[in-house]
Amino acid sequence: MGVAYYANYLVWFEVGRADLLRTLGWTYREMEETGVFLPVIDAHCEYLRSARYDDEVAIETTGEILSPVRIEFRYTVRIAGTEAPAAVGTTVHAATTAEGKPCRLPERVRGAFA
Repeated sequence: MGVAYYANYLVWFEVGRADLLRTLGWTYREMEETGVFLPVIDAHCEYLRSARYDDEVAIETTGEILSPVRIEFRYTVRIAGTEAPAAVGTTVHAATTAEGKPCRLPERVRGAFA
């Protein structure tokens, strides 16, 4: 069909999320090295326009603290050169230890999204 596979949008969300954290001066790897992990506990994507193979996409990502242990990221995917979104979505993450037990979001993350 020539359109991007629907699950790629979730991968693009992950890229946008990792890039956002990096622009704030902290990588996922660095966070995990401190013992805090952010597994996805909810994901939603609304497909508005089809991205086609070889389209260049841009992902705008923002974040909001929902509670001391949860953060939500919001995404807008646009095809390069267009204004209208191709997709919008969210992911909600819970802060956990390596063993999967809930823990507080690091102060560094809370401060960045306060």
